[in-house]
Amino acid sequence: MELLVKMASLISDACRDAERLPVALISCGVVQAAAALCLLISRPPGGIFLHHGKAPFYLYYGILIAVFVFGLFEASAGFWVSSDVNGRRAAGKTILWVSILPLVVVAALGGFIILH
Repeated sequence: MELLVKMASLISDACRDAERLPVALISCGVVQAAAALCLLISRPPGGIFLHHGKAPFYLYYGILIAVFVFGLFEASAGFWVSSDVNGRRAAGKTILWVSILPLVVVAALGGFIILH
């Protein structure tokens, strides 16, 4: 939980100061990718993903793979933004705001246990 609070403070700092934007993008991207990968490897789906056929089972793994890929994309966007912070600030902020949803999804699917 402490790591999620730290990510939220990085996001809010990056919105106020453009120089912190690459750090926030890279950090949040790496955390999202790592949490999704840990859930893929170590935790089988539970709850509604078990007793409702094969579609929710595959949806669980599809969501985690999508979050993993988005985390890698976000981290690489952080390196891209760092080469021209003032010119690419709008794109970086947009990616950062969109990244809140995958962060919440990973936390909801069980990332609190992994990020603890």
